[in-house]
Amino acid sequence: MNLRRYFIRALHRLQKGPGYTYKELLVWYCDNTNTHGPKRIIKEGPKKKLIWFFLTLLFASLVFWQWGILINTYLSYNVTSSLSIGFKTMKFPAVTVCNANPFKYSEVKHLLKELDRLIEVALERILQPTPGNSSENTSLPLDLGLWHQIPLVLIDEHNKDNPIILDIFETSQTSAGNQTSAGDQTSADNQTSADDQTSVGNQTAAPPALANTTSEEKKYKLAVKLCSHQGSNNCTYRNFTSAAQAVTEWYILQSTSILSKVPLQERIRMGYQAEDMILACLYGAEPCNYKNFTQIYHPDHGNCYIFNWGMDEEALNSSNPGAEFGLKLILDISQQDYIPYLSSAAGARLMLHQQKSFPFLKDQGIYAMAGTETSIGVLVDELERMGYPYSDCTMNGSDVPVKNLYSQYNTSYSIQACLRSCFQNHMIEICGCGHYMFPLPEGVNYCNNEDNPGWAYCYSSLRSSIRHRQICIDSCKETCNDTQYKMTISMADWPSEASEDWIFHILSYERDMSTNVTLDRNGIIKLNIYFQEYNYRTISESAATTIVWLLSSLGGQFGFWMGGSVLCLIEFGEIIIDSLWITVINVISWCKGLKQKRAQARYPDTPPTVSELVEAHTNLGFQPEDTGTLPRDEALPPEPGTPPPNYDSLRVQPLDVLGPDSDTETE
Repeated sequence: MNLRRYFIRALHRLQKGPGYTYKELLVWYCDNTNTHGPKRIIKEGPKKKLIWFFLTLLFASLVFWQWGILINTYLSYNVTSSLSIGFKTMKFPAVTVCNANPFKYSEVKHLLKELDRLIEVALERILQPTPGNSSENTSLPLDLGLWHQIPLVLIDEHNKDNPIILDIFETSQTSAGNQTSAGDQTSADNQTSADDQTSVGNQTAAPPALANTTSEEKKYKLAVKLCSHQGSNNCTYRNFTSAAQAVTEWYILQSTSILSKVPLQERIRMGYQAEDMILACLYGAEPCNYKNFTQIYHPDHGNCYIFNWGMDEEALNSSNPGAEFGLKLILDISQQDYIPYLSSAAGARLMLHQQKSFPFLKDQGIYAMAGTETSIGVLVDELERMGYPYSDCTMNGSDVPVKNLYSQYNTSYSIQACLRSCFQNHMIEICGCGHYMFPLPEGVNYCNNEDNPGWAYCYSSLRSSIRHRQICIDSCKETCNDTQYKMTISMADWPSEASEDWIFHILSYERDMSTNVTLDRNGIIKLNIYFQEYNYRTISESAATTIVWLLSSLGGQFGFWMGGSVLCLIEFGEIIIDSLWITVINVISWCKGLKQKRAQARYPDTPPTVSELVEAHTNLGFQPEDTGTLPRDEALPPEPGTPPPNYDSLRVQPLDVLGPDSDTETE
């Protein structure tokens, strides 16, 4: 009932409003609004009324167009970057140093012995194909089964339309100990076209010599043949412009398969130990040693050592800028114990990064050359990105759909960790095993040639897949807050010729307790890492458009084109509400009219008067009974009655219907 009363009162208030039709309401709005233009439409003459109507419509369209642009600009969530320079005591970065060679060759030689013999013989066949010039050591048989798992092949491109694939070990071996033809152990598709990989027949010619051909005659390329499984025609060839690149890539794939089956602790033992690699350490004025470094195993570089990682203790602060307040290291990389076909670069790999972050040296590391003193001046850039909706960054990686496999190191989130974790997850899902260079989730094994014969083909296809790469890029996010270290690098020969004797004597004695010189220039590296200055730069993002900017811009456009304000918008809202109320009244009136039409359908003639209705339902004396219902003897006598009054005089009639003598009759 209260709701009904409220609705009725609202309808009554509406009846006191500006009008009962849309036209009346529109005229009332134009006459009373504070917006410029509508008043002139109703008050000017016909010609000016048309002009003002056109101008008002034009400027209103401009206002709505500008509003659309402003709202779209605000919803795009653009940012502006600001650069500020500060001065404070800063934390010294974490410093990771590794050897460019992951393992000591003396420790892994027994594992890579067959692989080294294969590549040595293969290189002799490529460079010296004539049997008389070959110096192959064929006293022991070659493990061609290892070769055919991931073979190296030559591509004859003399006929570019139909290149020929030549297997390096296709000709027979003539050693006394092994009279077996190597060509019989190769798969049938070794002589295939590089385009369609269909068989073109047996090829018996020896591979041509690459060293004895001119640049015009050099039509051969060395490639790595990767097949989905051994003996399959579903193969791909990874071509290289240089045979050196092909040999290195082939050796990495083969050694990865071999080392993936070695336990982690054994791999750590075969790497370079901290006490052998770190000869001297000094931070500022405080001495340090290898015990101040944290050891981690890196698949690319073996044992790596991190200074000031901040895992077990607080990070160190740098008191002043300058080389005398930084970190000084002397490293021994033992270049004479490098794996010849695995590590073609000699030196130390190092990286500066934040505390508790994993060092991705392959992407962000730098080399320090042996026999030099490398000075690295550091500048700090702090990046502060705005989060959603201004940018798609993450604070700690909790909202990233990719499982971080590097969390087993208790390190913080980074986009490099996310991309590698995503690739490893795809590798496990598609290839059925994990790659040796990335961490493994529980219950999964690394790929190798014995258990997963087609893993190299699967890995190569996945690495070159743009679709899978884009999936990982779309899934991973940048960190909202990041610290970057800009480095200025300079180098000089160290030690000098005048001082190398006594320096090598002292360092050899300190490491080996021997008076003999066991170190040389090819294995010694000196590093100086320091803050170049204490000024740090902060690059922060801020919203280019705010709600205050949006409201002021909207009001400015509205006021400039139509002279309006917020109150004008309220007036416009008021007329919309009034229009809705008029619509409600019209609907209610229409419903009442429809109801009356339905009632009139029950009385097609003129409706009866009140007296006629009374005569039909009252005064039984004027309603004779049906005499056939009772016997003649029992019929009742007529009862006198008073006739009802005539109520026709109460009917409301128009004045023009009444005659001039109607008053006389009534008297």
